[in-house]
Amino acid sequence: MTTDDDSAPFGRSLCAMVTPFTGSGALDLDGAQRLADRLVSRGCDGLVLSGTTGESPTTTDAEKAALVTAVREAVGDRAALVAGVGTADTRHTVELALAAEKAGADGLLVVAPYYSRPPQDALEAHFREIADASGLPVMLYDIPGRTGTRIEPATVVRLAAHPRIVAVKDCSYDLLGTQKVLSRTGLAYYAGCDEQVLPLYAIGAAGYVSTVANVVPELFRAVLDAFDAGDTGRAALLQRRAVPLVESMMAAGLPGTVTAKALLGALGLPAGPVRAPLRSADRETTAGLLAAYGELAADAGQSQA
Repeated sequence: MTTDDDSAPFGRSLCAMVTPFTGSGALDLDGAQRLADRLVSRGCDGLVLSGTTGESPTTTDAEKAALVTAVREAVGDRAALVAGVGTADTRHTVELALAAEKAGADGLLVVAPYYSRPPQDALEAHFREIADASGLPVMLYDIPGRTGTRIEPATVVRLAAHPRIVAVKDCSYDLLGTQKVLSRTGLAYYAGCDEQVLPLYAIGAAGYVSTVANVVPELFRAVLDAFDAGDTGRAALLQRRAVPLVESMMAAGLPGTVTAKALLGALGLPAGPVRAPLRSADRETTAGLLAAYGELAADAGQSQA
């Protein structure tokens, strides 16, 4: 379910959903369905499956397709499903894109090829080949800190001319570059870093793709709702209140996948272990995460009171 709103083609409030596993490390489709239903019921109008947070490097092609099918069954048309298909191999990425389309995805998240660090002309050709291969709209994923390659603003502007390249998940930490693209294209920008949800939304982003939303799916939805209602002071307050949890989950030296799964597990929600080479959070780390979560919950309770 893509939306009819060109400014937010995959909705506004997207969660980069973890991929639940069983205790033995197998794919937990029942858990994925329960988690997806919870996320959508509590404010997410889009889910990104098999992104980095979804442990795409260690899930098989068959698991990725099965995950899309299962989550589609669970959420129906209540949320857009964006399938992470990016790899370091253009041919493999095309195969994953076609499989995701067949499984019922509404869109594709395509990260810049990692490790090989292609030059910008090769990067542009990579994205065009994938966008040409399927009928699904594409969200580019710019996260040079992970891939080693920036999708330069000039390259994004050229790619915006492709009819199926419609959005960007922005983890570039380049506010000027983002504004350059926003001023010259109709691309929908999604904040990919939780601490930048409100700053990017304030300059015209469509919404966000959040890892923290796995645990508190209503958190940043409330930020956007307050901003849209004209209550910018409350929007800023809500964004600031999220800082301790965002810092604990995203800036404490562990991948967001690890911290999200630790918190979900501690709260009795579907998650399971991470797959190697990642390692699950230890008790001390989990206790710290729970403390930050509790602080946020207490703030929310006081605000409502």
